[in-house]
Amino acid sequence: MKPRHRSLILPALVFTISLLATPAFAQTCFTSDDMDAPTRSALQTTATKYADMVVRGDAASLKQSSIPSVANDFTWIANTIKDNQANLAGAHTTARPPFLLKAQGTAPLPKAEFLCGLFNATGQTANSAEFVIPNLPPGNYGIETVDLNTQKSPYTISFVLQQQGTDWKLGGFFLRPSQIAGHDSNWFLERAREFKSKGQSHNAWLYFVEGRELAVAVPFMYTQATDKLYDEAQSVKPADFPVDGTSDLVAQNGKTYKLAALFPLTVGQDLDLVVKYQTPDVSNTGQTFQENMAVMKALVTKFPELRDAFGGIVARGVEPSGRDYGSLMPMKDIK
Repeated sequence: MKPRHRSLILPALVFTISLLATPAFAQTCFTSDDMDAPTRSALQTTATKYADMVVRGDAASLKQSSIPSVANDFTWIANTIKDNQANLAGAHTTARPPFLLKAQGTAPLPKAEFLCGLFNATGQTANSAEFVIPNLPPGNYGIETVDLNTQKSPYTISFVLQQQGTDWKLGGFFLRPSQIAGHDSNWFLERAREFKSKGQSHNAWLYFVEGRELAVAVPFMYTQATDKLYDEAQSVKPADFPVDGTSDLVAQNGKTYKLAALFPLTVGQDLDLVVKYQTPDVSNTGQTFQENMAVMKALVTKFPELRDAFGGIVARGVEPSGRDYGSLMPMKDIK
């Protein structure tokens, strides 16, 4: 199950998932129990300090604490902090046990794989983890997640910390809610299994996606639990959804639309479904609105079970430049 849109990944550290090792280079991972106490303390203290900056809205200080490539492209981080300021106000921070990744060599590693903790013949164990990072420069990196307990909803904020001298600088930033529409990972997974038992495989797939998304703090970390979720979700993976590419949707207006993405999203207090489709141009917003409506109607006509799982649909036409135009319609109004 691949990471989705809400993953915030810096250009300097683009993370993906792979099962292929890179034996030509040395990659070592230390769990919190494996590393020395001063390093563990430094990672947790640094991440907590950076998390406090985020909670206070002090983007300027966080930028000053970043590696150059991050500082030079900091606008989106600053905007993310600003957009979430009200949600994070007064949050209490708790640092989780960190991981220490050591990448050796003289040039960036094409595909650095870090296996942390104990693995057995069947793969991961309860306390193991896997990280895979392509094009990673040699160096020491800390992965530290901080739980943010707020008055509104819990969040996690994870940092990739790169060691520079005696300091740990910001090299990656991930801010994620731990709940969607008031529901956590386990709730979505339970609903996914209920949908599966009813034969509603499309709803089950979408809820498995959301459940797994909420179960991990960063998209490039794999555990025994997420591996099991991946395997479970494969049993309902739809062939007619844009999971590994685009999929075709024929509308009542006779047009065939190429769907690019489908995923749940909270809008207000509702859980809605976002559908993105390819279109040549969105500059004519009136026409694009009609296209959006056609896609919504075609989607619920082809997959009526979606009405049981979502409060509405957000259709977004996306042109080749990346510019898009979206429309929201409550499910009850899609006829």
